[in-house]
Amino acid sequence: MTNDIENAIKSHGQEQVMKFWGELSPESKDKLTAQLEGLPWNRLGELVEQYVVRRPVTDIPEDLVPAPYFPLQPADDKMAAYYCLAREEAEKILRAGKVSLLTVAGGQGTRLGYDGPKGTYPITPITGKSLFQYFAEKIYRFGQKYGVKFTWYIMTSELNNSQTIDFFKSNDFFGLDEDRVVFFVQGTMPAFDHDGKLLLAAKDSLALSPDGHGGTLLALKRCGCLDRMKREGVEYLSYFQVDNPLVSIVNPLFIGLHALEKSQMSAIMLAKTGPFEKLGNFCLSEGKLQIIEYSDLPDSLAESRNPDGSLRFIAGSPAIHVISRDFIEELTAGGYLNLPWHRADKKVAFLNDQGELVTPVEPNAVKLESFIFDALPLAARTMILEADREEEFAPTKNKTGVDSVESCKAMQIERDARRLERTGVKVRRNAGGVAEPVIELSPKFIADDADAAAYCREHHIADLSQNTEPVYIG
Repeated sequence: MTNDIENAIKSHGQEQVMKFWGELSPESKDKLTAQLEGLPWNRLGELVEQYVVRRPVTDIPEDLVPAPYFPLQPADDKMAAYYCLAREEAEKILRAGKVSLLTVAGGQGTRLGYDGPKGTYPITPITGKSLFQYFAEKIYRFGQKYGVKFTWYIMTSELNNSQTIDFFKSNDFFGLDEDRVVFFVQGTMPAFDHDGKLLLAAKDSLALSPDGHGGTLLALKRCGCLDRMKREGVEYLSYFQVDNPLVSIVNPLFIGLHALEKSQMSAIMLAKTGPFEKLGNFCLSEGKLQIIEYSDLPDSLAESRNPDGSLRFIAGSPAIHVISRDFIEELTAGGYLNLPWHRADKKVAFLNDQGELVTPVEPNAVKLESFIFDALPLAARTMILEADREEEFAPTKNKTGVDSVESCKAMQIERDARRLERTGVKVRRNAGGVAEPVIELSPKFIADDADAAAYCREHHIADLSQNTEPVYIG
C-alpha cells in the first residue's frame, strides 16, 4: 500500500478499514488495497459531509415549469419539414458509423423470480428469446439497413459480468461480431455508517455497491471505451436499459433532431398516464432542463392542469437518451464523475470490531448513487422528443402486474400486430379488440414498419384473420 493511501486513510479518520490488515494474506491485502485506491479520496470528506452526516433535502425551484418538447406528430408543415430533414441527417450519421449503442444491464432477474442476469431472461411471447437476443437481432438488422457494423457497449456489474459474457459466448454473440460487443463493469461506491465511517463487508473488502446508472459514464471513461469510440469516429451514443424490449434502439428522428439541435444530451418523453405515474418529470428551472422524480414533485404541481384540462407536467422520462461522446468526456474529465449523488438508507451487512459479520434488521448505512439524468442540466443544449408508449415502452420489472413480464409480452404482441396492420395485413382480433392469436415478429428481419412491409410483400403475407395458432414471422 502506498504512503498516499495510508495518509488519506488517516487524514479522513478511516483507520477502521485497516483493523484486520495484519491477518490478511498477500492476495487479500492486494484486494483491499485496490479497493482503497479506487476511492475518490479528494472528494470523500465532502461526500460524507454533504450526503451522509447531513440528510440532503430536495429543493423544488420556485421557477419550475414544464419542459418543452418536440411532439410525436409535427404541429405544422414547418415542423414536418424539419422532421424530414432530421431523418435525412440521421441517415448520413448512421451510414457514416457515427453511432454506437449503450445498454445498462447490471441487474439480476430476482424480481422476475429468475436466477441470472436480467438480460438473459426469455421475454418474447412465442420463441422465448432473451432480452439480449432481442436487442442483438435488432442491431444486426439495423446494421444491414445502414451498411455498418454497430459497436454495442453493455454495462454489466461485478455480480453478473462473467455470466453475461458466458451467455453471449455460448450463443455465438447472436450473429454479431464478437469484437463489436464490448462488456464493461459498472463502478462501485462504498457504504458508510451514519457517522460517515466506511464499512467492511469482510476483513479484506469494503462494503461496496453499484454507483448508479450515472456511473455508466465514468465506467466508459475508465475502461477505455470512450477512447475506442473516438478512434472509430463515433460521435453519438444511443442509451437504453435492458428491461425494455420495445425501445427504438436506432431512432432516426431522435438521432437527427439531436444532431440538428446541437444537443449534448437528448431524451425521449412519454405522456404520463396520470399525475402520479412513477416516471421522472421533465422540467425547466433557470432555463436548464432537469428531471424531478415523481416522489419529489409536489402534489400541487403534479396535479396542476392546463386550460384544456391536460396535465401541465405531462412529460415523463422512460430513461431513453442520445448522448454526445464529447459531452461524456467533459463530464468525466480528470477521471471523476461530475454529477451530484443521491443518498439511500439501506440495510448493509458489515464486520464489527470483533470481525464478526452483522446482518442488521434496520437501515444502518448510507449508499450513494449517481443518476444519468442529472447530466441534463449540465449540458449546454438539450432536446426532448415525444414517443408513443405503446410502440416504445414495455418495461420488465416485475413477474406479474404493472410493468411485468405479462404486460411486456402482451405489449409486444399488440405492437407487432399493429405493425402488420399498418402494412395492410389483416389480423384476427377478439371482441375486446385484442390481437389473436399470439404474434411475434423477428427483429432480425423486421426492425421497423418499412421492414414489415417489405417482408410481407416478399413472403405474400396478407391475411392472418383466420389464424388461430401462434404466428411467428421471421
